[in-house]
Amino acid sequence: MEIAIIGGGAAGFMAAITAQKTDPASKVTIFERAQKVLAKVEITGGGRCNLTNSFAAITDMKQAYPRGDKLMKRLMKTFSYEDTYKWFEKHGVPLVTQEDECVFPKAQDAHAVIDCLVRQARELEITVCCKHRLTDICQKENGSFELMFENASHRSFHRVIVTTGGSPHARGLDYLARLGHKIEQPVPSLFTFNITDRSFCNLMGTVADPVVTAIPGTKMRAEGALLVTHWGMSGPAVLKLSSYAARWLAEHDYKSPLAVSWTGRRTRQEVVEELLQLQTINPRKQLGTLHPLGLPSRLWLYILNKLGLNTAKPWGEIGRKTLNRLVETLVNDQYTIEGKGSFREEFVTCGGVSLQSVNVKTLESKVCPGLFFAGEVLDIDAITGGFNLQAAWTTGVVAGLSAAIR
Repeated sequence: MEIAIIGGGAAGFMAAITAQKTDPASKVTIFERAQKVLAKVEITGGGRCNLTNSFAAITDMKQAYPRGDKLMKRLMKTFSYEDTYKWFEKHGVPLVTQEDECVFPKAQDAHAVIDCLVRQARELEITVCCKHRLTDICQKENGSFELMFENASHRSFHRVIVTTGGSPHARGLDYLARLGHKIEQPVPSLFTFNITDRSFCNLMGTVADPVVTAIPGTKMRAEGALLVTHWGMSGPAVLKLSSYAARWLAEHDYKSPLAVSWTGRRTRQEVVEELLQLQTINPRKQLGTLHPLGLPSRLWLYILNKLGLNTAKPWGEIGRKTLNRLVETLVNDQYTIEGKGSFREEFVTCGGVSLQSVNVKTLESKVCPGLFFAGEVLDIDAITGGFNLQAAWTTGVVAGLSAAIR
């Protein structure tokens, strides 16, 4: 049996390795359109490769996977994050779990992961063909598949696993739509926010942690560190929210109100009590010299200036009305998103092949038996923290196992 893997990324290699090990008599070939494989793995996690997460902070899979959470919960029974950890350590890649629950190679180098996958493929005699851009798939009457490539070559295979990653445009998935698959409109996920308030952007480099960001009028909110940039906002609290709100923001042309609680999960009453205590203990201290709640001093001075408060005014002279204005800004500061930035090259796409078009147990196409999917080409995407690569490993294993069963 000949099995084709379309896409030489994380999901593609895991699918290929799994299929070859499951059916050693089969012949597995990886086709990659670029000049080299695993290019996205090389840059993920700032080049250190955040390859999974401990999931210790995840109580509901929806927290990690805004799209595809139910499917991921099911597929994790076959290949979980614990299995990922064991798999890489077994194959010569020691791992470490950081305080934020992100898992990295102990070497702190993505090439440890890349070398491991490439070595496994080589040992299993999996063929890797780079500079092969797929243009179409045709299923023959006997159930096999004819693959057409940009260089005009044709190849036939018994089984095909598509692992091409996220497509920036729906037209990139036209060949799958022609076969009868439903395509969810691709839109960006994991991006930064453009904020046009120049006085705020002058705080670039300032980090507030933790904060809570939210889209007013919706239930979408995220918690984590927020980084002020020269164009607006970045950091986990922003990237997570962009993931949760990916489709909503696309529908609103990336223009939206944004609420920021600089005090994290603290309630309004808790903030009031902390400020009153600070005022009681330090009545003669100037507003600008004593920044509360662990806020960065530059951010605190910006908030005072935003409210028109004199930084030289003593804390003891702050009345209840002014205190309430301070509290309101600290727990519900208002901004306007005026567009999206790009998260370096580690972009993630929301959308792709609809999960309605695949068998949720095997990831096999419902309309083309023998055709399977894995990775971001599916309508599965996650927040930052190693969850997207975990989806690649999990779906790759499931698709590889399923495709190799005769």
